[in-house]
Amino acid sequence: MREDLLHFIWKTQKFTTNKLESSKGEQVQVLLPGNHNHKGGPDFFNSKIVINNQIWVGNVEIHLKSSDWYAHSHELDDKYDNVILHVVWEDDIAVFRKDKTEIPTLVLKSIVPDELLNSYQGLLNNSKRKFINCEKNFSEMDSFLLENWYHNLYFERLEQKTSLVFGLLEQTNNDWEKVLFTMLLKNFGLNLNSDSFYSLAQALDFSIVRKLQNNTLGLESVLFGMSGLLDKPELTDAYYLELKKEFNYQSIKFELRTKHVQSPEMFGLRPHNFPTIRLSQIANLYSLNHNLFDDLINSNSVTRMESILKVSASDYWKSHFTFGKESKVSSKTMTKNLIDLLIINTVIPLKFCYAKKHGKEINDELIGLISTLKPESNFIITGFDKIGEKTFNALESQSKIQLYNCYCTKNECLKCFIGVKLLNRNT
Repeated sequence: MREDLLHFIWKTQKFTTNKLESSKGEQVQVLLPGNHNHKGGPDFFNSKIVINNQIWVGNVEIHLKSSDWYAHSHELDDKYDNVILHVVWEDDIAVFRKDKTEIPTLVLKSIVPDELLNSYQGLLNNSKRKFINCEKNFSEMDSFLLENWYHNLYFERLEQKTSLVFGLLEQTNNDWEKVLFTMLLKNFGLNLNSDSFYSLAQALDFSIVRKLQNNTLGLESVLFGMSGLLDKPELTDAYYLELKKEFNYQSIKFELRTKHVQSPEMFGLRPHNFPTIRLSQIANLYSLNHNLFDDLINSNSVTRMESILKVSASDYWKSHFTFGKESKVSSKTMTKNLIDLLIINTVIPLKFCYAKKHGKEINDELIGLISTLKPESNFIITGFDKIGEKTFNALESQSKIQLYNCYCTKNECLKCFIGVKLLNRNT
């Protein structure tokens, strides 16, 4: 038995409600189960219970065993003084408030239908599952209700991302341009080099980026040099030597410090994702866009965002992926897939936070933007596609990533719209 199942049972009143009695034989009638509290304090607020013909209004606390009241030290906590009913699976001890009055206890074990327990266990203990607990029934969900759940999941995911943004704003004294630079650099690094690029963004004073926006070579040299990519004395490549000379000059001028910058990785990356290419691209992005934050935050279409973010690496990289080693000439322009990832993981979260900071409501605008982007491609989206839930856009892919990571993998079926629907359908 899990406590979250008891919360679900109480919230939905999925038990025999006729002639309820407390553990001491008191008559119990539930008029209102109360509002589910997901924070500290009793589990349900503002419940309305009739006990021995007397109406009580207060809070309800739920535990697996009555003794958990003392295990959690509720008898010492003022927040629990207004608990009017203790709902448990097993009653193993009498429970008292701080004023020594006993709290009536309702035991659920004998009044919950076996069908509900079997349905719940069947959902969690699906031994034949390959992906998620409800994979056999997922595609049966009503499409309209599922769409609403996806919207909730997407904004839940956005809310989680705000902690990083607001943390960076606090660090930078509300410098939105610096926050954009930090998040862009982090996401330019993709999975393998996100930490490295993030450490670079943290170590580099953004005022230096502003001062070097008219000097692409200088900005590129700083990004390469601080990342440790100019520490190869054996190289005689002309462009490498030019960058190194420029970095030495900028290091002295701006007193650059590289101690806390994590070196980027190349092993395991496709050449177009090498840090050399990505750092050159972001240097050119800032050289071409001196008001990048304003341009992106005021863009109301994905097409406009894509045109701003679509830049190429410097000319040297057309025939190179690493210093001193020529390769077949190819364009090092940012791909649409990368640009869309930047919009999904950087631009839209920043627009969301910027609107929240200024008390504006732009949820419909964000839904419109994210819905026009293609879905991401990863094992989570592939998994949903295989169980019959085709993913059509980035809103759905972001929602499914949130669903999988925060609900499916944690067996939080009772907090999930789909899990609750399945349990209600089967009981």
